[in-house]
Amino acid sequence: MRIATWNVNSINARLPTVLAWMEQANPDVACFQEIKCVDEKFPREAFESLGYNIETHGQKSYNGVALLSKHPMSDVRRGLPDDEADEQARYLEALIEAPRPIRVGAIYLPNGNPIGTEKFDYKLAWFDRLNAHARRLLAHEEPLALCGDYNVIPEPEDARNPAAWTDDALFQPQSRRAFRALKNLGLADAHEIGDEPAGTYTFWDYQAGAWQRDHGIRIDFALLSPQAADRLRGVETHREARDMEKPSDHVPVVIDLDLEG
Repeated sequence: MRIATWNVNSINARLPTVLAWMEQANPDVACFQEIKCVDEKFPREAFESLGYNIETHGQKSYNGVALLSKHPMSDVRRGLPDDEADEQARYLEALIEAPRPIRVGAIYLPNGNPIGTEKFDYKLAWFDRLNAHARRLLAHEEPLALCGDYNVIPEPEDARNPAAWTDDALFQPQSRRAFRALKNLGLADAHEIGDEPAGTYTFWDYQAGAWQRDHGIRIDFALLSPQAADRLRGVETHREARDMEKPSDHVPVVIDLDLEG
């Protein structure tokens, strides 16, 4: 099974680009972040014509996540538990009803900037809620993939120029510690266990020639339960998508799992 995660940075603004990539890469499941539209405005027909079932958790103008699957989806959860007052659309989860099912979560973790404000507090609280939910999911001992834009730079090697991010919420010790705590529950980073090379980035800002100078960072991840990690057969970061017409500032990360038998 091929699972992709991609912060598309407005699905309607970049629809031709996203469709072209989807036709070429042909994932079985795709997790989109920052769709930036309400559910009713998601371009369902365009993806249904490619054979996808679609679930969305949208929000007007901001945030929003979607799951697309060539298999049926069930047990759909919209929103992260433990804060009923949270109105930001950042989490969507479903059981992918493949011959060997896998649970997939699409994640758009808060940015948290500027630090020292309630936005950074919200980021850390969201991380805590994700940690608690992941702990519950892992207790089921089933194949699980938590994929998305985590808005954290885990290690200095995950940035071309780490010094440029010293004062950014993505590179604060608290953010990095929260990400490590999540992995320490028993989740494996597909990039690490799939032996992708150093300097594999997933985001380049639109500003200051970041793409042209390769001033990238790695903030998009596929985290796998032991039952999924054992079946990882490959991981690819599709850097070339950043050079497409009207690109997102993120590129897709694609994992291949052997769920047969």
